This record gives sequence, structure tokens and C-alpha cells, in this order.
Amino acid sequence: MKRGYFGIGIYHSKIEENIGTLWRSASSLGADFIFTIGRRYKNQCTDTTKAPRHIPLYHYNDWDDFFEHIPYGCPVVAVELSEEAVPLESYHHMERCIYLLGAEDHGIPEEIMGRCKEIIQIPGSQCFNVAVAGSIVMYDRVMKRCTIWK
Repeated sequence: MKRGYFGIGIYHSKIEENIGTLWRSASSLGADFIFTIGRRYKNQCTDTTKAPRHIPLYHYNDWDDFFEHIPYGCPVVAVELSEEAVPLESYHHMERCIYLLGAEDHGIPEEIMGRCKEIIQIPGSQCFNVAVAGSIVMYDRVMKRCTIWK
């Protein structure tokens, strides 16, 4: 039985194909929605599963538009390389949350990370492709779902 929910999205995505790939992974790994902030999505050849039939995509013009429309009581978790970040391998996923990924070239601005409830980081010495990073976080959530939620 599923408990809670989660969404995942990209802030100012630079490469449109990454959204299609993230959408496909989100559909496969149980996300309830995906979103973009600051960029529009168009159909991608990377989405071979027709994910739009199974999971909604929301688009927000900017951070304020996004923050005004998130579900009540649903914290935002930044996925970013940061000294303040909790390593993903020791992170306990919340029952409901929204994972926010940064742009491929600029990441998540500090002022936005400051408004996130938590920051998590994937192990490694370099940043991952944004769709790959999102897929790793969702996979980690699925693998740990048997643990007690925060």
C-alpha cells in the first residue's frame, strides 16, 4: 500500500531532452507529478513510454509561482552539491515531498536552497546529468520505502 506522495522537477532546465527522460523515469518509479520552473516542455523522443498519459507535468513561470502552488504541507527537498547537504545514502525520505533539481549549468540558486526544507546530495566527485540525478533519487526512495517515514 502506497503512503504519501512525491513530485520531482527541474529549475530552469537547459536541455529539453532531460525533461522527457526524467518524465519517463518518474512514471516508472512512482512519482505523482513532475514539473518545470522557468522552461516549457515539448514532446521528446526520449519518452518512449508515453509518460504524459500516466503522470502530469506542471509548468511554473518562476520560483514564486511554483511555491504558491505546491500542495499544503509538502516540503521541498533540494538535490544539489552543497556543503550543507545530507548524503543520499544516509537520507531518510519524507512521506511526502517535492524534489527540486537544478539546471545543468547553474544548479539551484542559494536563495532558493534557503527556502527548501532539506538539501540532499548524490555521492560522487562531479555532478550528474539532471535526469540521471533525479532517477537516482527516485530509485533511492523506492528502495528505502519499507523504512519508517519521517
